[in-house]
Amino acid sequence: MTAREDETGQKLLCAYYVADRELTAASLREALSARLPGYMVPTYFVQLERMPLSGSGKVDRKRLPAPEASVQSTGEYTAPRTQLEAKLAEIWAAVLRLPQVGVTDNFFEIGGHSLRATTLTAKIRQELGRTVPLREIFQSPTVESLARVLSGMDEAGYAAIPAAPESEYYPVTSAQKRMFILAHLEGGELSYNMPGVFTVEGPLDRGRLEGAFRRLIARHESLRTGFEMRSGEVVQKVYGEVPFELECMQADEAAADTLVRAFVRPFRLDEPPLLRAGLIELAPGRHILMYDTHHIISDGVSSEVMMDELAQFYDGRTPAPLTIQYKDYAVWQQAFVKSERYRQEERYWLDTFAGDLPVLDLPIAYPRPAVRSFEGALYEFEVEQEVTGRLRELAKASGATMYMVLLAAYSVLLSKYSGQEDIIVGTPTAGRQLAELEPLIGMFVGTVALRQYPRRGLTFLDYLSEVKENALQAFEYQGYPFDELVDRLELERDPSRHPLFDTLLVYAEETETEVKTEAQTEARWDEAGAGQDLTFIPYGQEHQVAKFDLSLSLTMKGDQLYGSAEYAVKLFGRSAVEKLVQDLLNLLDEAGREPQRRLEELGGRPAMAMTVDDLRIEAIDFSF
Repeated sequence: MTAREDETGQKLLCAYYVADRELTAASLREALSARLPGYMVPTYFVQLERMPLSGSGKVDRKRLPAPEASVQSTGEYTAPRTQLEAKLAEIWAAVLRLPQVGVTDNFFEIGGHSLRATTLTAKIRQELGRTVPLREIFQSPTVESLARVLSGMDEAGYAAIPAAPESEYYPVTSAQKRMFILAHLEGGELSYNMPGVFTVEGPLDRGRLEGAFRRLIARHESLRTGFEMRSGEVVQKVYGEVPFELECMQADEAAADTLVRAFVRPFRLDEPPLLRAGLIELAPGRHILMYDTHHIISDGVSSEVMMDELAQFYDGRTPAPLTIQYKDYAVWQQAFVKSERYRQEERYWLDTFAGDLPVLDLPIAYPRPAVRSFEGALYEFEVEQEVTGRLRELAKASGATMYMVLLAAYSVLLSKYSGQEDIIVGTPTAGRQLAELEPLIGMFVGTVALRQYPRRGLTFLDYLSEVKENALQAFEYQGYPFDELVDRLELERDPSRHPLFDTLLVYAEETETEVKTEAQTEARWDEAGAGQDLTFIPYGQEHQVAKFDLSLSLTMKGDQLYGSAEYAVKLFGRSAVEKLVQDLLNLLDEAGREPQRRLEELGGRPAMAMTVDDLRIEAIDFSF
């Protein structure tokens, strides 16, 4: 048995065997499942006539054949039998970045998760004219079962976002409006910069790189957009042309850090492009590429789009034409506010946050500043592979996703620290519920506030079921802007806190095929098809920003979870955050082993539940 990487870069177990008769993957899996935990049961089964051997008589693993192309939940491919199944399988393969998908493959076992499920519903709506609730993807997670559901639905058609009429100024989205205000607050000047830095190895052509950036700016209006106040309102203006130059410099390795830090500086939002790029030559064939955008015109998905299209332009290729631009989305959003769907989503959120709202009361090491500080630090950690495997099994058995399991565990931990049984956790969403938004560079990312009730007496399994239902409803109504919710709730503004919640949970699944701006994988550009690859390796940077009191990020890389805790250094000392993370790891381990245990029995006494005197001592010890 060995680990193989699939087309998405995930590592999956593959069993190779020799037998005197043909055995099916299903029968082998059934037999092994009775003896092994689920995470140790192979995904692939490959029958061989004989094992390839090395000169020493051992199995030559390098000569073992790769399993069939698609990642199958059963290890067996079942082809589509109807036109609808074929179209659904094609959509699934595109969303999951797989070469093919069988009709019995489970969406959540072949790389799917909540965010991709949202993308899937958008693609189905665009290409099949049917609106599928997010919940239906969980209830019918195979092409076969979803096709049965869709066959009973009427085709409603697809209303694409129209092009906005030409105008000198255009409205901004609600998220952009808030970003504009935050960027002008004291301390917020650099908090919403989105830099990316790579070490580039290979024969980089400086002129072609600058040309690629220019073509990118010409393609996306958002990179030629400025923001200003007109008649008391924030508006955006799209410029036909904007000045751009690749900032080029030379330095040795020792001086590079200083140049990288100096590269990130404030933008003037009324002077586009809100994108800058720089190149440091360290030696022939070795450079540092830097870019920086402002969050008001970009987000995490936009960074991936930018790097992917930059590679295409550099190689002399041209991406498919865009059907709309960001300003069209901003105008469309204004019309959406007047729709019945918008009112329905608004009712859901106002009902969810009716009554007294909790303020998370975590023990802090320092007095909370009167105005929120954005100064932060990062603590990184790993979840053991065995624990990750048990959590995956728990998610599968309960019909949940890994994100939902982590949300349940994190909210239980916060409850233990605060003594509260009403917990609100924020989580980002891609905000691209319409398929035509996927290739755009722009500020689409949204925030969903998830209200959970981790009560004594509930088992973790029962609580996970509640969390799953709450999350499904919240993601179903994610189109309602968070900033509008804050306004409608008429919350008393506290400049020392983020509105409605102070902590964020982020979950992602890393794949090799996606262009990453901060991943630990390497991205490659081909030197104009000449076989001279450029290798882009993420350049380590010190983390100095915290947009919330505490943000927990977890990423699935292969078969293991890796995490980081971003924290406000004006509130927490590093040792307290280390203890919080250790408590989380203990809780995840216990919940994975014994999900039938009651919440109050999990995790024991939080290590961070210190007295005020303890926290003061910590403040002295760690205040350098």
